[in-house]
Amino acid sequence: QVQLVESGGGLVQAGDSLRLSCAASGRTFSNYGLGWFRQAPGKERVFVATISRSGSSTYYSDSVKGRFTISRDNAKNTVYLQMNSLKTEDTAVYYCAARTSILLSGSTRSYEYWGQGTQVTVSS
Repeated sequence: QVQLVESGGGLVQAGDSLRLSCAASGRTFSNYGLGWFRQAPGKERVFVATISRSGSSTYYSDSVKGRFTISRDNAKNTVYLQMNSLKTEDTAVYYCAARTSILLSGSTRSYEYWGQGTQVTVSS
């Protein structure tokens, strides 16, 4: 199995940028497709972005497309989420997740491993 640890969250103002990182340990990192999800208070956890094993394919939710960028460095066992032009509605706990399937997925149920989450708060 793989262990995931997110970092980089914090309090920022609307319009600012923030980069989240998720470091993995355990099994071979490049064997996993990776995703970022977020959960706002009182709401369900929702899909943000996903990236293929090699990093050649990505997919985003409509709410973040054009503002967020997911990337990975397989040599460093790390996946990133660059968040630009942040909005107050981006406030949530952000989770990274891993799955062994080669296919991209935005479904929480298809991910086998999860990190503990990092809080992102965007103030107006």
